[in-house]
Amino acid sequence: MKYQILHKSPKIVSKGSIILFISAVLALILDNTSWCVYYETLFNSPLSVQLGALQLSRSLLFWINSGLMTVYFLLIGLEIKREILYGKLKSFSKVFLPVIAGLGGILVPIIIYIAFNWKNTLSLRGWAIPTATDIAFSLGMLSLAGNRLPINLKIFLTTLAVFDDIGSIFIIAIFYTHHFSLIFLLSAGCFLGLLILLNRLHVTMTTIYILVGIILWICVLESGIHATLVGIIVAFTIPVCNRKDRQVSSLHNLERVLQPWVTFGVLPIFAFANSGISLTRIGLESLFSPITLGIALGLFLGKQIGICLAYSLGIKAVSWIQPISLFHKKDNIDWRFLYGTSVIAGMGFTMSLLISTIAFGDIGQSYSSMARLGVIIGSSLSGIFGYLILSLSSYREYSSFKKLES
Repeated sequence: MKYQILHKSPKIVSKGSIILFISAVLALILDNTSWCVYYETLFNSPLSVQLGALQLSRSLLFWINSGLMTVYFLLIGLEIKREILYGKLKSFSKVFLPVIAGLGGILVPIIIYIAFNWKNTLSLRGWAIPTATDIAFSLGMLSLAGNRLPINLKIFLTTLAVFDDIGSIFIIAIFYTHHFSLIFLLSAGCFLGLLILLNRLHVTMTTIYILVGIILWICVLESGIHATLVGIIVAFTIPVCNRKDRQVSSLHNLERVLQPWVTFGVLPIFAFANSGISLTRIGLESLFSPITLGIALGLFLGKQIGICLAYSLGIKAVSWIQPISLFHKKDNIDWRFLYGTSVIAGMGFTMSLLISTIAFGDIGQSYSSMARLGVIIGSSLSGIFGYLILSLSSYREYSSFKKLES
C-alpha cells in the first residue's frame, strides 16, 4: 500500500498561512480599538459542559487552547505516524540531518532565553516558548518564496518542524505538568488501554476512537496533564489500514477530513483568540523586557544559529559514517537555501503561543502579553527575512542557470 508523502497542496498551505496571518492581525486590531472590551469579554466568558455528574466550567479561551488544539495535535499525530511508517521519518539516512538540525534549533533558543531571564524565577517558566516551529506558517512562507526552490528543502523543513513538534509535545508533558490526580490518571490509563485494544483488534471505525478519545481527554484534563496531548495518543492508536481491504486507510481518510478543518478553522480561531495585545499598554519597558527579548531573539537568532551550527556538525558526522553508505550527497542542501530555511524555522507562532499560555496563563496578564509580543516579533522577523533570503537565493540560482543555458 503506497501513500503520497508530503501531499499537502502548496495552494492549501499558502492560503492557510494567509488566513492564519489575517486572523492574528485582526486580533491585534480589535484589541486596540473600542471593540477590545468585547474581544476580551468574549474569550473570558465561561462555557460549561456537563456529562452526567461531571461538570466542566471553563473560559472560551480554555476550550480553544485545550479543546480545539487537541484536534490540531490529532492531525499532527496522524502526519507523524504516516511519515514514520511510509515517509521520510522511516529512513535513518533521510531523517538524521533534519533531526540534528532540529535539536540545535531547540537548544540554542533555550540558551538565549535563559541568558536573558536567569535572574527571574517566574520568567524562567517561559524557557520552552522559542523552541517551536509553526509547520503551517513555515511551509506557507516556503511556498510563497517561489516554486523554483529545491524539493529537498521542503522535505528538510517538514521533517525539522515535525521533530520540533515532537519536542514541544514532550516538553509540555514533562515540564509543564505540576500536579496529578491519581484517580483520573488511572482512569486515563484504562481508556488508553482500551484504545490500544481496539487497535490490536483491528477496529477501523474512527468514530469509536474519537468517542473513547473524548473520554480520555476529560480524564487527562482532570488528572493535571495538558489535555492537548490526547490528540497525539489517539492518532497513534488509529490503525493505518483496513484488515479486509488494505487499500482503505483509516489514518489517511481521517487525515484528509481533518486537514481543511484544521487549516482553515482550528488554527485561525486559535490565532485570533491568542494574538490580541493592547499596544497602549506596551511601553519601552515591555518591548525590551527580558521575556520579550528572550523569546524574540530566541526565535529569530537562536533558531538560525542552532540549525546551521547543528547541521554543519551533522555533515561532519556524516563524513565519518560515509563508508557505511547510508547517506547520499544529493540529500545535502546548498548553504544559501539552508540559511534561509533556518531563518524561516524561527516562525514559532502557533506552538509558541500555546506554550506561552501554559507557562504564563496563571501568573498574570503582563507576563502573557510580553510573551505574545516576543512570539509575534520573533516570528515576523523570521518570516520576512527568511522569505527575502530564499527569494533572492532562488532568483540568483535561476539567473545563473539561464546564463549557462544561453
